Formats: sequence, C-alpha cells, structure tokens
Amino acid sequence: MDQKTDYFLNIFHRTRKKLYNFILRMTYDRLTTEDIIQDVYMKFFESIENLKSVQSAEVWLFTTARNEIYQYYRKKKIHVDKYNPRDIDKVEMSSEESLEYDLEIEDIRNHINEQLIFIPVDQKEVFLLKVYGGFSYREISNMMNIDIELVKSRLHKVRKKMVDRISKLIN
Repeated sequence: MDQKTDYFLNIFHRTRKKLYNFILRMTYDRLTTEDIIQDVYMKFFESIENLKSVQSAEVWLFTTARNEIYQYYRKKKIHVDKYNPRDIDKVEMSSEESLEYDLEIEDIRNHINEQLIFIPVDQKEVFLLKVYGGFSYREISNMMNIDIELVKSRLHKVRKKMVDRISKLIN
C-alpha cells in the first residue's frame, strides 16, 4: 500500500464510529447515515494531500459530515425524523462483576439518546460534536462558524435540558 492509503485507513479506523454516530444522531436514519458517511470518506480520500495532521483530518471529516447533512436536508426539504437510532458501539461486558454497572451505563446512554430528539438542532449539534467527536470548544466554534461563547452557552443549555428531562424520567 502507498502512504496515502495507509494514512486514510489510519484515520478511517480512528474516526468511523464517532463519525457514524454523529451523523446518525443528526439524521435519525441509517440509510442516509451510510450514504453520507460514504460520501464524506470519498471526499476525504480525494482531499487527503491537503491535510497536515490527524487532528485537522478529524475536524475536516466532522465539518464535511455536517455540511453533507445540511445539504441532504436542503435537497430533500425534510426535517429530522423522530426515530430512536442505535449507536454502532455495543455494550461490552468485561466480567460478571461489571455487568450491573455496564447495564446501568447503557440504560443512561439510552435515556440520553431518547431525549436528544427533543433538543433543538443547534444545541444538539454542539452536544454531539463534543460527546461523539471529542472536539474542543474552539474546534466546534470553528466548525460551526460561531463564537466560542455561543458554543459554551449551547452546550450548557443542552446539558441542563438533558439533566431536567432525565431527572423527570427517573423520579
């Protein structure tokens, strides 16, 4: 294999789950997610020479995915469906002692994912870029072309809404 292909495969394996889950949470449709992720990685392979580091590659991928998602909605003139998609990450049971803990974590994750449906798209997007993408406030600010304080504000609002919504479910 050549250096370009090696670099692509390295980035692909590092980012595919995070990127897939981000797109899935934004589209709520597996087929659309698979189409978008394929387009994003094809564009990435074509543009790979212009990227200088793994970090810039990840930002490029999420920014491109975000643009593809919005382009898809503009073309179709549709809104986000209210389905409950599943992450491609599955609960991994490491031992019997951790089974209860793992199930509690999975239950909390499911509650969070169910409640994301009710969060406004602009706030949800910041949350997903932070949680699934692992990006810093500055990176999210650059990707979304908004002020860093707005990123912090949106993230604070979505976290507060999630705590409020989930606490009502638990009580």
